[in-house]
Amino acid sequence: MSMKYETVSENRSFGGTQGVYSHQSEATGTKMTFGLFLPEEAQYGRVPVLWYLSGLTCTHENAMTKAGAQEWAAEAGMALVFPDTSPRGEGVADDEAYDLGQGAGFYVDATQDPWKPHFKMWHYVTHELPELVSDNFAIDRDSMGITGHSMGGHGALTIAMTMPERYRSVSAFAPIANPTDSDWGRKQLSAYLGDDDTAWAAHDSTRLMEARGYPGEVLIDQGSSDQFLDLLKPEAMAHAMAKRRQPGQFRMQPGYDHSYFFVQTFMPDHVMWHAEQLAR
Repeated sequence: MSMKYETVSENRSFGGTQGVYSHQSEATGTKMTFGLFLPEEAQYGRVPVLWYLSGLTCTHENAMTKAGAQEWAAEAGMALVFPDTSPRGEGVADDEAYDLGQGAGFYVDATQDPWKPHFKMWHYVTHELPELVSDNFAIDRDSMGITGHSMGGHGALTIAMTMPERYRSVSAFAPIANPTDSDWGRKQLSAYLGDDDTAWAAHDSTRLMEARGYPGEVLIDQGSSDQFLDLLKPEAMAHAMAKRRQPGQFRMQPGYDHSYFFVQTFMPDHVMWHAEQLAR
């Protein structure tokens, strides 16, 4: 039996439909909201899908309205899924800082109080939401790619390298590339997973690149004028890719910062690149 969901809104977009839907999540124990763009081709059969994971402080709405991805997904005949970044609501643990708690789930399954009852974003993104979407909409779970920005780039890379059989393409925009050696990572991973940093390695894309890499190509774009470079640590990932001789591209884009203007600029490259990878 397919999971129930509610339609929040549906709007015509580039010949397809941009929808927003909500459902009660077993993984998080909360109501969750996600965006889903379906191209016109979804009226006639299942289509490939690109998952977009957003960054700190974001909801499902940020990339859905700011990334400009629907035009290119429509051209490629590809669906887009925009999950939320954390559980939310009354009774859900939070923190005064913007980079921990609600809006900052870091795509991990928390094992520590007060986070562990609800912060199960790894399981939500990789298991529960794909099942709901594929059961109720015309997406092809055998043709899935994943991308994301900042914290979401961290999530996309770690998920794809852990589950390469499920995610046949992966890219990232300005990912938090080495969180076990960054203030955007050590704080959150210790809070969610505990002080034993051996448990953190599975959620560090640089360490995963060093240990296993990715069987396909990897595409990463990073702005050279990003105000958070010291927290993102892109040089660690670039070095790990080079040392492993990982197929793909790490592109340092001159003058670009961390904003959605950066994401918009290179979104066409990423969507079309995923379409090409998934077509192989």
